[in-house]
Amino acid sequence: MERIKSGIKGLDELIDGGFPKNRMILVSGATGTGKTTFSMQYICYGAKNGEPGVYITVDERPESIREDMKQFGFDIEELEREGKIAILDASSAKVGRTSSEKYSIPQIGLDVDELILKAVGLIDKIGAKRIVLDSIPGLGMQIENEHEIRNIILKMNYMFSEENVTAIMTSEVPEQSLKVDRMKFSKYDVEAYAADGVIMMHYLGIGSESSRSMFIRKMRGTKHTEDILPMEITSSGVEVKPPEKGYEY
Repeated sequence: MERIKSGIKGLDELIDGGFPKNRMILVSGATGTGKTTFSMQYICYGAKNGEPGVYITVDERPESIREDMKQFGFDIEELEREGKIAILDASSAKVGRTSSEKYSIPQIGLDVDELILKAVGLIDKIGAKRIVLDSIPGLGMQIENEHEIRNIILKMNYMFSEENVTAIMTSEVPEQSLKVDRMKFSKYDVEAYAADGVIMMHYLGIGSESSRSMFIRKMRGTKHTEDILPMEITSSGVEVKPPEKGYEY
């Protein structure tokens, strides 16, 4: 099975060398766990290594993402100018505002089918090999039930696979312990079942102390660690550490 490097330091050696090519990976976690940083880091790594990427933002403004990623040494605007990254702004349409971005969804409203078609057009335009949708819950205003959510995810998975891109989608869950018997891996539950891989990110802050961790719930066609992994967000982005005996969550 061909692999796509994640761009996340310390992760690929734990998942047989990278994500399975042309599959969909769900990255899930509570607010502030690093999902957007993880996802854009994945896109930037590809852009710098001959694998252009499309980033669909449903929640955050593109300018905020560009600014935030500068602290990790990623110049998104330069990569955009070089045609290695295309950001599709769906956040403005969601709130009924006109976007100033080069690529966006019309102000009249966020239509999921149009979003997919726009994304496919950008994939073809820049020769993308990677794509991110951040996030599934951001589409929630347009989705009426879990059956529809599942159909949308399956449609995206099919369309993106046909375009030969490896996809990351993000979802949110309430903060929870990674030791509970019944963990929730995504907002609607169906995302985790439809995805080919599920990565759970966790953050625990107590006073001045904090700890971050990551758990690989599944990765189809891949031997992967089942340990809960220490994780840090450093000056160069998300880094995964080897499992440590006695590490607490």
